[in-house]
Amino acid sequence: MTSQVERMRQYFRDIKNNLANNYYQFRINTDQDPYQIRFRKKPFRILFILSHMRSGSSLLTHLLNSNPEIIGYGETHINYSSELDFKNLMFKVYWTIKDYQMNHKYLLDKVLHNHKFLADNFLISDQVYSIFLIRDPQRTLASILEIKPHWSEEKALNYYQERLGILESYAKLINNKKQSFFITHEQLINQSDLVFNGLKKFLETQESFSEQYETLRTTGMRGIGDSSENIKAGYIIRNRRQLNAKFSGELVDKATHAFRQCLTTLSTHCSTIETLGEF
Repeated sequence: MTSQVERMRQYFRDIKNNLANNYYQFRINTDQDPYQIRFRKKPFRILFILSHMRSGSSLLTHLLNSNPEIIGYGETHINYSSELDFKNLMFKVYWTIKDYQMNHKYLLDKVLHNHKFLADNFLISDQVYSIFLIRDPQRTLASILEIKPHWSEEKALNYYQERLGILESYAKLINNKKQSFFITHEQLINQSDLVFNGLKKFLETQESFSEQYETLRTTGMRGIGDSSENIKAGYIIRNRRQLNAKFSGELVDKATHAFRQCLTTLSTHCSTIETLGEF
C-alpha cells in the first residue's frame, strides 16, 4: 500500500514538473531577445556577482536576493559564451526557485571561477550589471584551505592571484561606473549601511537592502554557495571564526600585493560607496 501511494505521489510530481518545464520553456524560449521573455514588457537586467571563493559572496547573494526586484540563488555553474546563454540563466533560476510570475528586474548569478566566461564581451551590454567583491588574502586563503584541505598553500595562492587578475581584466573591460560596483568583504560586514545605500542607488531599486535576509531551499547546499551554518542564520554574523591555516610570509606578501593591485584597479574602474554620487 505504501509503495502504491508513493508511486501515485511521484506520478503527480512528474506531471507538475512537466507542466512547469513547459511553462518556463514557452515563456523564455519563444522570444529570441536574450533579455526578454513572452508576456513581459521590459527586458531583464542581468546582475553578476564577480568574486572569488570565500569572499562573502553567499552572504551578498542572500542580501541581494531578499530584495523583491532581484532573483537568484547562488552559483548556477553556467558556462557563458554569449548573451544567448542568459536564456539558460532565466530557466535555471526560475526552475530552481519556482516563481511563475517572472516579474523581477534583475536575474542574479555569481561567478567565482575563471573558466565560466568562455567569452566576456557581453559584460559591456547595457543590460548587464556587475558587483565586484574581494576579501583580504589571509582570511581568504585560510578559509579556502578549510574547505579544500587537499589543496596546497601554493594552489590556494595561485587560484587567488589568478582570480584577482581576471577580476581586474573584467573591470577594465566594462570601464563603466554606472554598470559596475565594487565592495570589499570588510565593507560588507562593517559598513553595511553604506553598502546597502550604495546598492540601492547603483541598482535603482525601489526597496532598500537590509541585514536580514530570507533563506532559500538551496541555502547551505554545497556547490551553490557557503555550506556553513552561519549562512542559515538569516542575518549578518560579524563574529570571526577561528581559522587554523597558517601561511609563510612570502606567500602572504604575494597575496597581499595581488589584493592591493586589484583593489586599486577596481576602485579606479568601478563605482564604490565613496564615489557613487559622482556620476
